[in-house]
Amino acid sequence: MSRPAKRLVIVESPAKAKTIAGYLGRDFVVESSIGHIRDLPNRASEIPEKLKKEPWARLGVDVDHDFEPLYVVDADKKQRVNDLKKKLKEVDELLIATDEDREGEAIAWHLLEVLQPKVPVRRMVFHEITKDAIDRALGETREVDQRLVDAQETRRILDRLYGYEVSPVLWKKVMQGLSAGRVQSVAVRLVVERERERRAFVSASYWDLEGVFDPGSFAARLVSLDGKRVAQGRDFGQDGELKPRDAVVLAEAEARELAEQLAGAAYAVRSADEKPYTRRPAAPFMTSTLQQEASRKLRFSAQTTMRVAQRLYENGYITYMRTDSTTLSETALAAARTQAAELYGPESIPSRPRQYTRKVKNAQEAHEAIRPAGDAFRTPKSLGLELNRDEHALYELIWKRTIASQMEDARGLTVSLRFATTTSSGRVAEFGASGTVITFRGFLAAYEESRDEEQPANEQAESEGERPLPHLAVGDELTAIELDSQGHATSPPARYSEASLVQALEERGIGRPSTYASIMGTILERGYVFKRGTALVPAFLAFAVTSLLEQHFAQLVDYDFTARMEDDLDRIATGGEERVAWLK
Repeated sequence: MSRPAKRLVIVESPAKAKTIAGYLGRDFVVESSIGHIRDLPNRASEIPEKLKKEPWARLGVDVDHDFEPLYVVDADKKQRVNDLKKKLKEVDELLIATDEDREGEAIAWHLLEVLQPKVPVRRMVFHEITKDAIDRALGETREVDQRLVDAQETRRILDRLYGYEVSPVLWKKVMQGLSAGRVQSVAVRLVVERERERRAFVSASYWDLEGVFDPGSFAARLVSLDGKRVAQGRDFGQDGELKPRDAVVLAEAEARELAEQLAGAAYAVRSADEKPYTRRPAAPFMTSTLQQEASRKLRFSAQTTMRVAQRLYENGYITYMRTDSTTLSETALAAARTQAAELYGPESIPSRPRQYTRKVKNAQEAHEAIRPAGDAFRTPKSLGLELNRDEHALYELIWKRTIASQMEDARGLTVSLRFATTTSSGRVAEFGASGTVITFRGFLAAYEESRDEEQPANEQAESEGERPLPHLAVGDELTAIELDSQGHATSPPARYSEASLVQALEERGIGRPSTYASIMGTILERGYVFKRGTALVPAFLAFAVTSLLEQHFAQLVDYDFTARMEDDLDRIATGGEERVAWLK
C-alpha cells in the first residue's frame, strides 16, 4: 500500500505555523521562514567575493543591466534555509502559504529561488486562519503572482536608489548616519509644514455672550447683533484677520456692556426649525482606519496596533490586518447581521445587508475588511480568558465596528432655535441654539466612532451636537437664567497625532496599508519627530533635513510626485506597467 503524500507548508511566522498546523493532519509539516530570508546587501561584507569589484555591488542594483538586483541570504537566516532544504527532501509537495499581499508574494518567490524545490509547488492564500479557510485554500491553490513580486521588487529597488542618492548628501550637510526614505521623508515634511503653519499663525481675540435660558435650562450663544453675524473662531484666517466682511467682532468692553443691558430682558422665539436627523454607521475597518481609531480610543501607537492585530490574525481571531478594502464577504455579512439581531433586536438591522465600496487605488492588497474571523463571530466576552488585555481591547474594537457596520442608521430630530430681544439702547440681539434628540439609536447601541482630540477647542465647541432642546413655537417667551460675556482666542492648527498623520498620508495617496506603522516607527526612532502626549513634534533635525530636501531634491518630497509613484507601482502589480521600462 503506497504511503500518503507528505507535504511541506511554509509560512512567515512561527505563531502562524502553529495555528495552521493545528488544522492540518499528520501528512503536513508546517514550518516558518521567520520573515524575509534574503534582501539587497546592507554591508560590503555581505557581497559575494566574485562581485566585490563591480562598481554597482555596494548599491546592490545593477542599474546598467535592467536594474538587476543582487540578493543575499541574511546571515541569521542561513541555518533556517538549510533546515527548510532538509525538510523539503522528505516531502512530495511544497505549499507556500505566506500572506496574500506584495510582501507575502515576494517572500514566496524568494523561497522558491533559494530552495530550488524538485517537487511540485503550489501557492495557497487565505485572509483568515480558520479550519474552513485553510481547507478552502488547499483546494484553490495557484501559482506565485509574478506581477505582485515585480511590484514589491520595484518598490525595494526604488527605495534603495532613493536612499543611496540622498543619504550621502544628508551625511555631508546635516549629520552622519541619517537616512532618507521615499515615504518617510514626505511624512516628516508634513509634520514640519504643520509646525511652520503653527509658528506663522497669528492668534485673534474675540468676545461673545453665552447664556442659559428657560424653559428647559438650555445653553445658547449670541449669533447676531443688529442683523450682523457675530464672529466666531472659524471666521478668522491663519493671519488673524477676519475673513467674512459682514461679521461683527465684539471687543471685551462691548460684550460686557451688552450683557448688562440684556439683564432681565424677555426674549421671543423667531424661528424653531425641526429636521429629521440620520447618521450612518462607519464602514468596517481597513488598516488605516483601524490605526486611527485604536490611537483615539485605546491610545495605541500605529506599531502597537499592528503588532497586536498580527497576533490576533496569526492565532485565528481576526482576518488579515493589512488591507485597504472595506468589503465584507457574504458569510461575514450574514454573521454580523445575525449577531446584531440577537444582541440588539431584529429592528436593529436593515432589511438588506449594507455594502461598503471604496475606490481602491491599489487592488493588490488583501480583499476584505478587518473583521472577526470565522463564519460566526465570537463575542469579546467569550474570549476574556484567551486574550491578554491589549488583544482583548483591539478585538472588541474590531468586533463592535463590524457589527455596527451592518446595523440601522441612528435617527432623530435636529432642532434649531433663534430667539431675540431688544436692548435698552435699542440694539437687536439674537441668540441661537441647536441640538439633536436621538429617537432610535440604531448602530449607536453597538459603536460610536471617535473624533480627533486635536480639533481646536473653539471648533470642538461648535461641533458639539447631541443635546435636547425644549419644544418651542414662534412667539414663545424665554428668560435668561445666566448671561456671561466670554473672551476667546483662535488656536493654531493642531499638531498631527499618529492617527491624523496616517489619515493625511492616506488622503494624499502616499504609502500603503503595509507601510503606515513602519513609517511612524521610523520617524520616531530616528529622532526626526518626538511625542508630546499624542502630538508629533518635529525635532530640529526634521527642519534641517526637510529644508535640504526641498532645496536640492524637491521632487522627492513632493506629495503629488510620491502619490503618482505609488499609483505606478500599483499598475505594475496589476500588469498595467512593466517594471524595467518604468525604472528606466
